[in-house]
Amino acid sequence: MQTLESLKSIFKDRIFKIPDYQRGYAWQERQLKDFWEDIVNLPSERFHYTGLLSLKQVTKRDYEAENWTAERWLIKDRAFRPFHIVDGQQRLTTFVIFINEIINLIKSIPEHVGKSDSDIYIGTFSIKQIKEEYLVIQMPPQFLVNTYKFGYERDNPSFKYLRHKILGEPDGGSIMETFYTLNLENARSFFKDNLNSYYKTYGISEIEILFKKVTQNLMFNLHEIEDDFDVFVAFETMNNRGKKLSNLELLKNRLIYLTTLYEPYEITDDERKILREDINDAWKDVYYQLGRNKQKPLSDDDFLTAHWIMYFQYTRQKGEDYIKFLLEEKFTPQNVFNKTEVKLDSITKITEVRDQDEEHEPDENGTEDKLVMRAKLAPKEISDYVKSLQSAAVHWYNSFNPLNNSDLSSEEQLWLDRLNRIGIAYFRPLVVASYVRSDISTQSRIKLFKEIERFIFLAFRLGRALSTYRNSEYYRLTKQLRNGDVSIDDICATLKGRIEEWLSPETAFDTQSFRAYIGRHYKNGGGFYWWNGLHYFLYEYEQEKVMQNGNPKIDWTLFVKSEKDKVSIEHIYPQTPDNDYWKNAFANFTDEQKKYLAGSLGNLLPLSSSKNSSMQNNSFPDKKSPTGKSHKGYTDGSHSEIEVAAYSDWNASAILERGNKLLEFMERRWNVKFASSEDKKAMLYLDFMP
Repeated sequence: MQTLESLKSIFKDRIFKIPDYQRGYAWQERQLKDFWEDIVNLPSERFHYTGLLSLKQVTKRDYEAENWTAERWLIKDRAFRPFHIVDGQQRLTTFVIFINEIINLIKSIPEHVGKSDSDIYIGTFSIKQIKEEYLVIQMPPQFLVNTYKFGYERDNPSFKYLRHKILGEPDGGSIMETFYTLNLENARSFFKDNLNSYYKTYGISEIEILFKKVTQNLMFNLHEIEDDFDVFVAFETMNNRGKKLSNLELLKNRLIYLTTLYEPYEITDDERKILREDINDAWKDVYYQLGRNKQKPLSDDDFLTAHWIMYFQYTRQKGEDYIKFLLEEKFTPQNVFNKTEVKLDSITKITEVRDQDEEHEPDENGTEDKLVMRAKLAPKEISDYVKSLQSAAVHWYNSFNPLNNSDLSSEEQLWLDRLNRIGIAYFRPLVVASYVRSDISTQSRIKLFKEIERFIFLAFRLGRALSTYRNSEYYRLTKQLRNGDVSIDDICATLKGRIEEWLSPETAFDTQSFRAYIGRHYKNGGGFYWWNGLHYFLYEYEQEKVMQNGNPKIDWTLFVKSEKDKVSIEHIYPQTPDNDYWKNAFANFTDEQKKYLAGSLGNLLPLSSSKNSSMQNNSFPDKKSPTGKSHKGYTDGSHSEIEVAAYSDWNASAILERGNKLLEFMERRWNVKFASSEDKKAMLYLDFMP
């Protein structure tokens, strides 16, 4: 049955809940802007088709369950009809937040302050009427129960957040914030800001028109799903419109769907309920961890991919392999419907076998062994998988957010931070797997992190290996580590062995590929300045000075931040040396040699604070101690700057000397050797120097 109805009509005598197989609120700024522009630009006398709203009426058995306690009085005493939202919850959630922010705006107007909801009107409707129609009704006569017209069926962080942080119910206590609650808060802020601006520009009458548009002029194609329709399949199909479901969201729906397909002899009602709760709890924890850092929420698909690498056999084919495996091979209805015969011996514990006609025969001792039909995908496989997903989520978060993290030791924080700064590449699942195994010691993990960091620096930052170099090998080791089939020592030995591919028998580093890479940058005007490992390398050199002298002076976040007309790594000898000091200091070199000197490693200096690029052309004495004091000089800068400030002059010899010092640090820090001093000169592109 399909009809076109306005929001006012849809909310009349209906209660809506988002079922547990649904995702949370996923709309972000792009969808919110589209919604806002649709409302503002819609002529007030016209209707606008908003899309499909697909509902499934909740049965008496379901609404008499504990999840509908606060709504039962409306259903029984006032004949409200309860519905699950199968498709359209993103739009309905947005409407509810939008209406609530209109109410908040109207109530904040000075002439309304102190008035009751019954005495404040939007058009011809009081705030009290609007709240009861779209948001919340209090149960008389005690008015102790707040019944929400729209909410979530399960005890979900999103529902508590919606009630207390968005709709303003007092005394919420502590509320878990997730990836989805962050979206709810962003939507509230978006509408609050835009409505306030709109009110200041156009006045209260236009706000009332917006309210009328949203409640009466926007039309839904209302579709009520019949009882025998498969709502889970409908959900997957319908939610490919609008903001597409993530693979993690699709997987949750699929797993809950599968719990409904097992026969009663395979799983009891209590077991089915517990399994469904386990799935909901797992996804609640996962989305909490993914949204825990509000400034940098984590990708749910990246997490799901990493867990697949840890849990299942990795295959190197296409980027979507993991979800095809999960949804099309492993967790499929066919694997539940496809039954195999299982012999029940004296050890096997099973639930009551209801089919008394199953074949069975006596064993050789004369006792009878029953044969029962079991799904190819056992319920325990689902349970084990979701619990593994749940336990991995916190370690996934910690791997991205190690600093000031009480779950990690100070040394773990240090090395995880290094891995994030250097670019952890494809090793994050392996790092997380080391935490999933509770029997692995902190020191063993640190040993692993050190070897991974060395491998990344030597193979990718110096050796110029492809980004996928050996990734299949380490993905396989990730699963083996999680299963206990390999040790940390085994993996560290493998990492060391692969580095030997870049080292001669005397452990001397082969600089050929790196020189070719830097040479290409010189041709394009960059030299070492464009090396993708430069920030990390110079920062690590600075950190060694911090360990010796204390007092950190460079903030990594600011160091790698790109600012227009600002530099955080300076060419001491400038690329455009038009100052007399530089002309005199480098007068004996050709233009090509000057280019190599300016772009060489020893001429690049990390600054404690970024400064205007125009100052790079200043003379060396002025860079050390600027006369105008408009910016810090080297003598007041980073430890690296202070070290450079100790030079009386800056010339080609100083660039070579400091370059060699930096390469000595490289040898020390990453346990690698260069064949000779001449090899170092060649590495620095200064082999023309005496």
